[in-house]
Amino acid sequence: MEYDAARIEVLEGREAVRKRPGMWVGSVTERGLHQLVFEVVGRAVNEVSATGAGRVDVTLTSDGGVRVADDGPGVAFEAPAAGDADGPGLEALLTSMCAGSEPSGRRLVGVGQFGAGLFVANALSSRLTAEVRREGVRRAQEFARGVALAPPCAAGPATGSGTTVAFWPDAGIFETTECSFAVLAERFRQVAFLNRGLEISLTDERPAGGARVVRFRFPDGVRDFVAALDAEAGASLHPDVIGFEREDPRMAGTMELAFLWSGTRWNGSRAERVRGFANSLATPEGGTHVDGFRDGVAAAVTTYARKRGLPAAVEVDPGSVADRIGEGLTAVVSVKLDRPEFLGATRGLLGNPEVRACVGEAVRECLDGWFEEHPERAAEVVDRIVRSAQD
Repeated sequence: MEYDAARIEVLEGREAVRKRPGMWVGSVTERGLHQLVFEVVGRAVNEVSATGAGRVDVTLTSDGGVRVADDGPGVAFEAPAAGDADGPGLEALLTSMCAGSEPSGRRLVGVGQFGAGLFVANALSSRLTAEVRREGVRRAQEFARGVALAPPCAAGPATGSGTTVAFWPDAGIFETTECSFAVLAERFRQVAFLNRGLEISLTDERPAGGARVVRFRFPDGVRDFVAALDAEAGASLHPDVIGFEREDPRMAGTMELAFLWSGTRWNGSRAERVRGFANSLATPEGGTHVDGFRDGVAAAVTTYARKRGLPAAVEVDPGSVADRIGEGLTAVVSVKLDRPEFLGATRGLLGNPEVRACVGEAVRECLDGWFEEHPERAAEVVDRIVRSAQD
């Protein structure tokens, strides 16, 4: 059989997405369906986060659709003027892959793992409607399998501002169009922890017995996250959460960290619970932000132990201390970067080299101060870590 250029089939735009949906959302199973929801929610979260705080409401409708509404400034359908920093218009985001998958801005929040954006959600939906409330006017547009049925049109007056996107995943593509309330709720809870000031709700209108609703907002951000993780592990009797937030231009981003040590006499467990996030995406393989956290803790522990003359610290190697800091430790290490560099397609490992030194320095300074302010607790934690490092 001969194979030449004439046999090559070029797929572009929505046809490419519908032909190989797994390339864009991971799979056509329930997992891919949830990624589709996360992509639409991600745009809304970034829209309201740009104003400092806001609200996103997600609804699973009784007819199998998903409605995502935000109270942001509203994304105009039309493309902005040349040089405008607001990025492409909503119609372009829905119909063109080249328009970009997210609204422009710094340190974008990732809700979906793939960053595919509204274009992919539109292409993989049998129907999608978009509504914008902006400058006192409500405008709407409807699509079928990624194709606009008509231009955007005025749909009446509007109170307030915001954007609403409702879509119905294509049953001809996905194995199921039934979203899991529990899976979505857990991810939205996580995003709310990692973005202080954000309020996000999930409403399920499908149950015959009536709608169920959960709402998440955490004023203390990752401090609340660590406290919740510790409580879930049954270790809530020692609530000394250490935390800080800092911007560092050297890494072109911010860091927000919280952590605590739970003694074995409180929960009977020495298990480590260290969770890393980059731009709100979980990094289960770690990366430079988690390495920096360990470096900073190890440096502070070693310095304090030697300063206090703890016998166990005389011959200890700081490297072995870094390996043992996790016993009884619960921590959340969250960084938000202008240009996150992930190693691998799944974004599970952060690679920005400058992040390690920045986080390590900040953690050491924070922990140095905490040790001085809490000498009894410091002695307990440091002695346990250093003695463990000698074993």
